[in-house]
Amino acid sequence: MAPYFETAKSFADVPITPDGVDTAAFLLASTDFVNMFDLLGGGVFAFVQSDLRTNIAGVRHRYDIAPAESPTLEKLVTNECSSGGEHHGTACLVRLLRGLWFTCEALRNMQQDRNAELHTCFKRSYDANLKPYHSFVIRSVVAVAIRAVPHRRDFYARITQGGSHEKFDNELTKWLAGLEGIVHRLKTFLVEGGYGRV
Repeated sequence: MAPYFETAKSFADVPITPDGVDTAAFLLASTDFVNMFDLLGGGVFAFVQSDLRTNIAGVRHRYDIAPAESPTLEKLVTNECSSGGEHHGTACLVRLLRGLWFTCEALRNMQQDRNAELHTCFKRSYDANLKPYHSFVIRSVVAVAIRAVPHRRDFYARITQGGSHEKFDNELTKWLAGLEGIVHRLKTFLVEGGYGRV
């Protein structure tokens, strides 16, 4: 059986058209990305997974309410915000993008600094991307959780499921580049439209 990372939907494969980022494909890639961390067992990344899953569910709920008006994430946001009322799907998208960006930066940090342990990579990313949005209590919980991430060698052994580390790194590089393009595009869209800040 192929390792999970070879069968999961990659952000590199999410269609982007002039109208925006394909909503259904983005939700699938996000879900598959989060599920990849289940391979580590023991809820090591539970603090990240829980937040990401909650926000994926919020965006998916908005998509399910109005799929014809939400083929892209940009249209989902503009449709929801123009309809009045609560903008729960948009708020979830902003938080989802923050969480994905945090994870993306931590994993990129891991690839670029081959000598750093994973907890160091995640701490660097947390400090740069999520810390400003969290209270002192949440920061304390996250600090403890980050210290519990596995060692680099254990992470690779579990995540590759016996597959090639080199192949995983190559695929991860594509995933992260795809995610980076999506996040940068949506950051600009959200700020320019006054919908939120990632």
